[in-house]
Formats: sequence, structure tokens, C-alpha cells
Amino acid sequence: MLGFTYVDATAFAAFVAAWVAYHLLMEGGWAEGRTLNRRMDKYRHEWMQRMLARENRIVDAQIVAALQNGTAFFASTSLLAIGASLAILQSTDAVMAIFLDLPFVEPNRSSWELKTLGLTLIFANAFFKFAWAYRLFNYTTILLGSTPPPDEATTPRAQAHAVKLARMATLAGRHFNRGQRAFFFAIAYLGWYINGWALMAATLAIFFVMTNRQVGSDSRWLLDDE
Repeated sequence: MLGFTYVDATAFAAFVAAWVAYHLLMEGGWAEGRTLNRRMDKYRHEWMQRMLARENRIVDAQIVAALQNGTAFFASTSLLAIGASLAILQSTDAVMAIFLDLPFVEPNRSSWELKTLGLTLIFANAFFKFAWAYRLFNYTTILLGSTPPPDEATTPRAQAHAVKLARMATLAGRHFNRGQRAFFFAIAYLGWYINGWALMAATLAIFFVMTNRQVGSDSRWLLDDE
């Protein structure tokens, strides 16, 4: 149907399942204290506690601005990727002529266009995640500006404010991570342009590479020596 085979359907189902499984693995209860992303949450709380005691908080504002600028870069990149994906649709005939000469590829106009629309949706999802993360970093800056003075650092009000700040920064980082996750899975999705088997292989490779970066030896080496 529409140029898709049972292998394509299985591969796409495996792709979606891998994305959902990775999301649950990285953001579920199991990830607490195990993944690099979740372990960095502790440092965000420490950062805000130290910020309370600083009279001059320009450095803290600069850190948030740097995080926000990085998020803006990825949001802009997502828009460019969306535009490029839509532009590919206008060159379907030319691209398919190239793919006809490649081994293991069985191009079909309908399936090609649907796959490209799927890729566009992945980049659109990434844009929304990065755009929301950018906004959350903006909220973090506002909360930072409303932080009580250092002589009130030990008061319950200041401590509660630091917790709010850390949570806002953590939420912004979480959405940023989700945007990057969409980029990584978009790389795996490109395998579908070859065939369903390539999609499954690329998805499996991306899943294990990303998981290893979160819980592998490098992550333990970075933080476990404290």
C-alpha cells in the first residue's frame, strides 16, 4: 500500500517504539542517579544554592544566556531542516532518478513523499522542543533577577526560590534534550530512504549509542570520582 511493504511497517513501528522506549528510559524513575542528564539536575540545584550567597550574580545571568543562545541556535537549525525537507519534495523526480542507481533501494514516489513528510514532522517536533526550551531559559532569567539578596540566603523564602529556579532550569534542559533526541532519531530515520532493514539497523545503532552516552563508562568517569 502506497509503496510500503510489511518490512517498512515493521521498521517504522520499531523506530517509534525505540523513540518511546528511550524517552521512558531517560526520563522515568530508573534514570534517577543513573543517566548523565538526570545526574546533572543535582548540579543545577547546587548552582542555585551557591548563587543565593553571591552578591554579584552577573556570572549566573551569563551562564543562562549562554544556554539560551545555544538553544536558539538549534531552534534556527530546526527551521532550516524543515525548509530543506520541504524543498526535497519539490525535487522528488530528480532525487528518485539518483536513487534508482543505488543498490538495495526500491524508490516509489508515494512512499518517498510520505517519508519526507515524516522527516519534516520530526524536525518540526525538534523546533517546538527547542523553542519551548528557549522560552523556559527566559523564565529562568526572570526568576534569577527576582532572587532575594544574599543576606536572606538562609531564609525559607530564598531557599524555596532557589528550588524554583533549579526546577525551571531543569525543565528547560529537559526540553532541550528532547529536541536533540529528535535530531538523533532523524539520523536513524534517514535509513528508511534505503529500505526498512536499513531503518531498523540505524535505529538500533542510534539507540545504543545514545544510551551508552548517558549510562556508559564515559559518564561514570566524569562524575563518579566525587
